[in-house]
Amino acid sequence: MKRFLAVLAATFFGFLSNAQATVPADAWALYRQKFVTAEGRVIDDANGGISHSESQGYGLLLACLAGDRSTFASIFAFTRTELLIRDDGLAAWRWDPKATPRVSDINNASDGDLLIAHALACAGSRWTMPAYTAAARQIARSLAKVALMKRGSDVRLMPAAVGFSEKDRADGPVINPSYWVFEALPVMAQLTGEPVWMQLQASGLKLLDDLAKRKMLAPEWLSIRAEPKPAEGFPAQFGYNAIRIPLYLLRAGLGEKARLAPFRQAWADGTAVIDVRSGKPVEPLADAGYRILAAAMACALDGTPIPEELKTFQPTLYYPSTLHLLSLSMLSERYPQCM
Repeated sequence: MKRFLAVLAATFFGFLSNAQATVPADAWALYRQKFVTAEGRVIDDANGGISHSESQGYGLLLACLAGDRSTFASIFAFTRTELLIRDDGLAAWRWDPKATPRVSDINNASDGDLLIAHALACAGSRWTMPAYTAAARQIARSLAKVALMKRGSDVRLMPAAVGFSEKDRADGPVINPSYWVFEALPVMAQLTGEPVWMQLQASGLKLLDDLAKRKMLAPEWLSIRAEPKPAEGFPAQFGYNAIRIPLYLLRAGLGEKARLAPFRQAWADGTAVIDVRSGKPVEPLADAGYRILAAAMACALDGTPIPEELKTFQPTLYYPSTLHLLSLSMLSERYPQCM
């Protein structure tokens, strides 16, 4: 296993250190001007102008993929000073400019931690910065202690340090399948030398494959106390969090046709929030940053051309704009024929 991890990591980090920027400079400039402040705060403008570990993680990753070293440094400086303040080395998830204190929820969000660590590893390799790599390793080790839950041969990623376990909820444990940032997991394995990260990847893929066999889309929040089912107290929807899952699979090179089939079928009539029980759309998602998710999947699976209007980036709101850039980066790197 250790030899496998070494080979895998050498391939990944070798690619990063020699890679061209996969986020176009003009697109990144538009994103940076709209969402990244001079102090390095990445603004979620559809959520009251707050920042969070997810937005900081996405900003860091996009800066690395764009080859923008100075902006990366600014975003990380804010992240380190304002969010990486927990005793366990993870990031507080929510920072509100209107609140006192600014950190309005000290709990972590595991996907944000994973994105930050992944982006730091990217930067450490691309720019030969051991300090970034060391910071990524520290977060990965902390996250493994706090959020990786072993159950037999399965390893699950808990959404946060508190709030989702068997002790916290009657239907716990509750997980969020979109928190598996699949491209990051081999990197965490290499950073720490711990095979538990590849076990986490295998468990996440098995979960999605099992849901696909049941012809069920992954809901935002999933109870795994017994047979997986939508968690209590949350809409039983394939919604704004879950729509990232096909993109994460494609970015990681794990987008097998059978695995993606439920998502492709659900979006046959357009990208939308889906009721997982009925399979029917609840809300259309018309933003280009959402529509490119279905278009990228179609091109990757069967060569369906990407509509021309989706190949050009214009920022709208933080979240769809982020997904748009991540999709364009993935297409240029893995599916250049689609562009």
